[in-house]
Amino acid sequence: MVMRYDVNLSILFTELPLLERPAAARAAGFDAVEFWWPFAVAQPDDREVAEFVGAITAAGVRLVGLNFFAGDLPSGDRGLVSWPGREGEFKASVDLAIGIARETGCRAFNALYGNRIEGVDPAEQDALALRNLAFAADAAAAIDATVLLEPVSAIPAYPLLTAADALAVADRLGRPNVALLADLYHLAVNGDDLDAVVTEHAARIGHVQIADAPGRGEPGSGDLELERYLAQLEANGYQGFVGAEYKPTGPSADSFGWLTREEDQ
Repeated sequence: MVMRYDVNLSILFTELPLLERPAAARAAGFDAVEFWWPFAVAQPDDREVAEFVGAITAAGVRLVGLNFFAGDLPSGDRGLVSWPGREGEFKASVDLAIGIARETGCRAFNALYGNRIEGVDPAEQDALALRNLAFAADAAAAIDATVLLEPVSAIPAYPLLTAADALAVADRLGRPNVALLADLYHLAVNGDDLDAVVTEHAARIGHVQIADAPGRGEPGSGDLELERYLAQLEANGYQGFVGAEYKPTGPSADSFGWLTREEDQ
């Protein structure tokens, strides 16, 4: 089986307005895309949602991954799952994401866990996270979809650093449709054992994302042996998408030479 690739349009093709990016991805040869939460708030107006769905549909691409609302990412927020007082926003974004999925076919949702908050007991945050994740998992199950848990780098207050951290949360939750989002860049930067991740945990990975390290550029711009890790994933039965989620070192449309090389092998 040849790996299936999608492109993350929240980090690639940022030279263009968001609604023009699906068509640009299609022109670059992709038939599948993913996004972080594409709106500024958890509950955008209906027009914004319709325009987003329309841009995907008109481009002829499939939406294969979508983040739930995660707060203000540029300011350092990394999710509402464990953030006391913001349960309503999180649940509203879950409901909206499910609605978008019904129109686009998306069946994978990334629930960023959230940062530790000064003055709040981590145990309280973790208990809240389980309640919010149960809500999301049950909503996703209604459309046969998966909720993803992602270890993230470069945010000291974010508690999920390794695959084991994310899978421990999934184990405590006990929902069969909660899986690991294995972003090989974040895991590598955090010092996780990528060989172990792609062999021992392959069956529990619901989605994969790639960027090279250091730098988070396109594959080939750094030192990660991404081709080897992806081959191991495939050998261990992974059949999902691999999301290109990197910061291109040049124009986005010119950053896919690595993909041509891989397809030629």
